[in-house]
Amino acid sequence: MVSHFFDIVQKLNLEQFLFKGNFGIEKENVRVKESGELALSPHPKSFGNKLANPYITTDFSESQIEMVTPMFNTIEECYRFLENLHHIVALELEREYLWPQSNPPMLPNESEIPIAKYENTEKGKEAEKYRENLAADYGKKRQLISGIHYNFSFNEEFLQKVYSASNLEISFKQFKNETYLKISRFVLEYRWLLIYLFGASPGVHSSYNKECVDEMEKIDEESSHFEFASSFRNGVCGYRNEDNPNVSYDSVDQYVEDIKQLVRDGKIQSEKEYYSPIRLKAKDKSDLLTSLQNDGIQYIELRILDLNPFSKIGIHLDTLYFIHLFILFSLFHEESNSSNHTRMTSFMNHELVASLGRKQHLKLFKNVREVISLKEWGNEILDQMAQIISKCGIKQDLYDTIIQHARNQLNEPNQIISSKIIDEIKEESFIKFHINKAKQYLEEIKSTEYHFLGYEDMELSTQILLKDAIKKGIDFKVLDREENFIVLNKGSKKEYIKQATKTSLDSYSTIQIMENKVVTKKVLDEYGILVPKGIVYGQKDGVVPDYISFVGQEIVIKPKSTNFGLGITILKGHFSKTTFERAIELAFKYDHSILIEEFVHGREYRFFVIKEEVVGILHRVPANVTGDGKSTIEKLVKEKNKDPLRGKGYKTPLEKINLGESEEMFLGTQGLNFQSIPQIGETLYLRENSNISTGGDSIDFTVKIPNYYKNIAVSAAKAVGATICGVDMIISDVKKETRENYSIIELNFNPAIHIHCFPFKGENRKLGEKLLEALGF
Repeated sequence: MVSHFFDIVQKLNLEQFLFKGNFGIEKENVRVKESGELALSPHPKSFGNKLANPYITTDFSESQIEMVTPMFNTIEECYRFLENLHHIVALELEREYLWPQSNPPMLPNESEIPIAKYENTEKGKEAEKYRENLAADYGKKRQLISGIHYNFSFNEEFLQKVYSASNLEISFKQFKNETYLKISRFVLEYRWLLIYLFGASPGVHSSYNKECVDEMEKIDEESSHFEFASSFRNGVCGYRNEDNPNVSYDSVDQYVEDIKQLVRDGKIQSEKEYYSPIRLKAKDKSDLLTSLQNDGIQYIELRILDLNPFSKIGIHLDTLYFIHLFILFSLFHEESNSSNHTRMTSFMNHELVASLGRKQHLKLFKNVREVISLKEWGNEILDQMAQIISKCGIKQDLYDTIIQHARNQLNEPNQIISSKIIDEIKEESFIKFHINKAKQYLEEIKSTEYHFLGYEDMELSTQILLKDAIKKGIDFKVLDREENFIVLNKGSKKEYIKQATKTSLDSYSTIQIMENKVVTKKVLDEYGILVPKGIVYGQKDGVVPDYISFVGQEIVIKPKSTNFGLGITILKGHFSKTTFERAIELAFKYDHSILIEEFVHGREYRFFVIKEEVVGILHRVPANVTGDGKSTIEKLVKEKNKDPLRGKGYKTPLEKINLGESEEMFLGTQGLNFQSIPQIGETLYLRENSNISTGGDSIDFTVKIPNYYKNIAVSAAKAVGATICGVDMIISDVKKETRENYSIIELNFNPAIHIHCFPFKGENRKLGEKLLEALGF
């Protein structure tokens, strides 16, 4: 039926759709202590209900985390999301690491390994009972073997086009079923190649099951291996059903009936316990077998992949590309008559490569009568895969490189992953090699922990909120990337959010009050909250400030309605009329009305208020540089801007320092310019206003500010009816709790959370989590 599949694809010019579809990954890792011992602590509470979080849950044990991506249209999107999940989990662990190997770490006695615990519901009790039975049948230590499941289906519209052009006398459901069944049969027949190339579990710690360890050779005092094994996990002592159960992939009905028979015979508890290298999946996961028969195959699940310790997240992107190409090879390859002989030789080849894959000149069974060298047969398959790429003409250079790398591994067994792992274990030891990798990867993750990969074009505050949503198992969708507009869903709860803090919690009128600085001051003044004195000037009314009226004063000139410190100039000392008039022009650039206020002395602090609680306070230091006695201000700014924490457009924790007109004017009031050279250790400020958005530094002061001022900030938010509010307060001396010691200069209706989560100095206040709690998630 599918033998002419590719001819139809070419005829309809659909080649590009072969490389798209629906891609998903499930990955397990156990948690370990720094010593390499299995962590016996409970699953982190921050990930919520294990049965309700679709992204982060447990597998068999409390100590075994499972990460699940949604289905994506491209391999790249899927890979990035898995990377995000891995980062989120790794950063959440306290003094623990994600073990980067499929085979378990140092294990305690069987009785001490904790089975996953769930909520006291019928579903939770069922999940625990299932795991207790697995422990009884396979042992807890075997259940701790971890791996990666690769889920795939073609785009439905693509399949429909191929089906329509095929003129077949079968239903579309049958066409789909036969497509995925053919792929499954071929993956089973040639799976030995994937085990050879990507097997990454050649050694095991001596604390594993004694009956297996006793049959193996010692690598060192703490670990053992089958001498030429490439994948212990896929071998006789690994994670699989006993007796290699016979399940047919000739039809969906036969597949379902064979699994039901295994259940009736008591060989497995349910279809979930069928641990085939490839499984058929359906729309309704709660009643998989019935749904397979009624709805047909929705996607296939490849379960053969080990965790790769040489990859930060356990798998390389190129591996996913190869697997997809392998699936295409399985679809387009001409099929011979299937038989029990094919099933038998396929299983024998699986066993040979899992247990002896690193052996030179290994021979496999091409059929029951013919043997062939692994190297020769593997190169034949790669030749056919290369032909597929050549005919498609899609990403040819990329796939040719991937195929050539596979050839190199076929020709040189010492270059495959399992060989390199054995070399590292012999060099360092089983535990030390893997725990050092885990530590290395955690440090890499920490260096860019603020980013949500694939969404770096969005504001950092929105990225943080999305990451925290995933942590809590909240579904999300980006509605408008440019506007940072998202929607969050969990159960019946739905919330539309713009720029992280514009939510349904605040009314339109409240936002308008905070946006208008004149109205803000009047409202706060009515409530007895101190604000700077000032005068409003309207450009359209022809009212122009008089320079003479402000000579000798310390003043702030700013637009009536603005945010992020735009258009603000602070003038102190002997400023010229030219400087004054240019500051007026800058302010009018952002609004038709401006404010000229008294300058209030003291330090500026940003109070972040959510629901009558101050959840974060920052001291914002104006943009500055520190001299080295030889570099100009311009050069010092360029060097400071090289910090990876600094960027543009609120996509990083700090903003790059700008050298523009405002900075030039402020330096001019000090008799300086961009070419001035500060002395060694001398700190020069480039602006008076301390907005992070203009290059300032953020220092966490949440626990250092007295409650007296926190209460004032909460009162200010309540005065304008704000649930989420950024309160900018000048305090002359935080040790003095007096009314004359402060002034509120601004309220913000859209305060950034990223500056509190990743301050220049200080603690992450996790405002994303607090926002989600306030929203009722």
